[in-house]
Order: sequence, then C-alpha cells, then structure tokens
Amino acid sequence: MSLGTGLLILVATVAFMEGFAYATHRWVMHGFMWFLHESHHRPRTGWFEANDWFAFIFALPSILLIFLGTQAGLSPAFAWAGVGVAVYGMIYFFFHDVIVHRRLAHGWRPKSAYMRRIVQAHRLHHAAETKHGTVSFGFLYAPPVRRLKAELAANEQVRLRASSTARRAD
Repeated sequence: MSLGTGLLILVATVAFMEGFAYATHRWVMHGFMWFLHESHHRPRTGWFEANDWFAFIFALPSILLIFLGTQAGLSPAFAWAGVGVAVYGMIYFFFHDVIVHRRLAHGWRPKSAYMRRIVQAHRLHHAAETKHGTVSFGFLYAPPVRRLKAELAANEQVRLRASSTARRAD
C-alpha cells in the first residue's frame, strides 16, 4: 500500500471518529454509560476521574486494528485506520483535556475564531446540571455558539449550573 493511500485512510478515519465520538458521547456517555461519564460533569478531586476509563475503552479498537494490519496478515489499511483512531484520541486529549479543561497547567488562550468556538461550545455542554438538556456533543466541530445558547434557553427542562446562568443571557 502506498504512503499516500495510507495517509488518506488515516485522515478519513480521523474524520469518521468525529462522527463516531459525537454519537457515542450523545447516546452512550449521556445514556447507559452515564455512571462513568458523570464524573466528567462534576468537579474533579484528583488527577483522574471515572470518565478516564473511556480512554482505555476507545484505545482497544485502535490497538486491535494496528495488530490486524501489522501482525495478523490482514491489509495494512487496518493498521492505518488504527493509527487514525489513535491520532483522533491524541487530538481529543490535547484539545479537550489540556486546552479546554486545563488538566495540565498552561497559559495558552485560544485566539482563532475556530478555537474560541470549540472551547465555548464545550463549556456550554457543561452548563447543564444533568445529562439531559446538554448541547454540543462533538469536539472537532461545534455548532455556532449563538445557536447552542438558543437551544439551552429554549429547553424549559434544562437546569443550568449557577455559574452558567449569567452566561445564558449573553
């Protein structure tokens, strides 16, 4: 397999993972796996939270795909797809855990309109007190912030955190 084809598979896998992550976040993490994900919507008391188990859960398909494409005699396309899953995981970690949630201290502030929108959309996701009524489940793509605020304002059942109530009128 050519390097170009492999890179194309990798990029396509990263793009696919955004859709997969959206669906998983919306219907699995905010659904039957809320018992793990809920920790991410509460103040963290240490380095780790129960939600961090998802990093291990999502690493398994990546490891399996890389193994199938390198050791099991299947097409190298499997390995490229596995690397794509891993790359998405790295992007997610650095943008989500480091930049948005500041799990590692830094002084960087988003300057581009895209990065500001991603950060603000994720903060609006955390504005709801429960798993119901949240907005913006994707990560590399976020709807316009104005639309997300309108969705929160229109949902009569959503209970916003006290610190988010002031932002609701923005």
